[in-house]
Amino acid sequence: MSRLGNFGARLYRGEVGYDFIGKRKIWYGISILITITAIVGLGVRGLHMGIEFEGGAVFTTPKTSVSAARAEESAEQSSGHDAIVQELGNGGMRIQISGIDTDASDPIKEQLAKDLDVKADDINADLVGPSWGEQIANKAWLGLGIFLVLVVIYLAIAFEWRMAIAAFVALIHDITITVGIYALVGFEVTPGTVIGLLTILGYSLYDTVVVFDSLKEQSKGITKQTRNTYSEVANQSINGTLVRSINTTVVALLPVAGLLFIGGGFLGAGMLNDISLSLFVGLAAGAYSSIFIATPLVADLKERDPQMKALKKRVLAKRAAAAAQGEPLPASATPGPDDETPQTAAAAAGATSAVRNGEPPARGRSGRGGRTTGKRR
Repeated sequence: MSRLGNFGARLYRGEVGYDFIGKRKIWYGISILITITAIVGLGVRGLHMGIEFEGGAVFTTPKTSVSAARAEESAEQSSGHDAIVQELGNGGMRIQISGIDTDASDPIKEQLAKDLDVKADDINADLVGPSWGEQIANKAWLGLGIFLVLVVIYLAIAFEWRMAIAAFVALIHDITITVGIYALVGFEVTPGTVIGLLTILGYSLYDTVVVFDSLKEQSKGITKQTRNTYSEVANQSINGTLVRSINTTVVALLPVAGLLFIGGGFLGAGMLNDISLSLFVGLAAGAYSSIFIATPLVADLKERDPQMKALKKRVLAKRAAAAAQGEPLPASATPGPDDETPQTAAAAAGATSAVRNGEPPARGRSGRGGRTTGKRR
């Protein structure tokens, strides 16, 4: 078995692990900071909507010797609107101008033909009306809303309402970050972007459901034992599925990175940017939210339940009693940031008991018969 496979197996068995739940305030703070940055970028720069949403025209020219920068300048001067110019493989150009109607397209076409030194009849013009673009935008928002509602209903039925709320928050987190980065980068929002958003929500939901399914399985009958609290079981679930989540995300990001950096960057295929940027950012944000947001949020909500509060008291009391008797503490203890740690509580209880009996506080003990590791005096 590979080194990563061995590490994953040890994570699954609980032999090693990282305290994701205990440091959840750090993850919340990072997410809030990123989300605020995304919202500020969205408010300051806004989204660059494509002609499918705002209406406009796309002019496809034959081969020309004029540079893309000169063609963009000509298009903006003749239309009075911002233009996007992409060079095509045959030496022609794709000139997109938003916010113009049918009446304005013919004069712009004539001016482009003159500036680019091509025939006007050789320039192909595709027009999109603003009313049609508005319909597309409304359908996109409607589809997104229906998707989120169905996700919440499914998770509430398959798991429980707390998990449904946590998954919903994680999905909104992913959408906000992706849309904010779109605004900051300045990429055009097209129907391809909407498709990319819906796709990343599916990937994000997949990672979240994997962790939730593990948590549901491990937390069965949790109130009948006194070894672990709910937060500790949730932390074990994250660690147990961590390698799987990382592998899935990396494998998904590699081809998307190829589309974004090679297809969109080197080859200049602008339409690939519409989908690949949303996929790349969304997949990374989805993996982050599944591990650092969704499950810690479930643990926070679950620990408010009276049964879980009672379980936590029983677990801490048992550990304090075990420490007082010199028994080793369970290795799975992973306290939350706002709670007194089980180790601290147990050690304090043991020290208090020893002082009351007129003895010095107990030293470190091994797991064999409760004998001290230090020499007797």
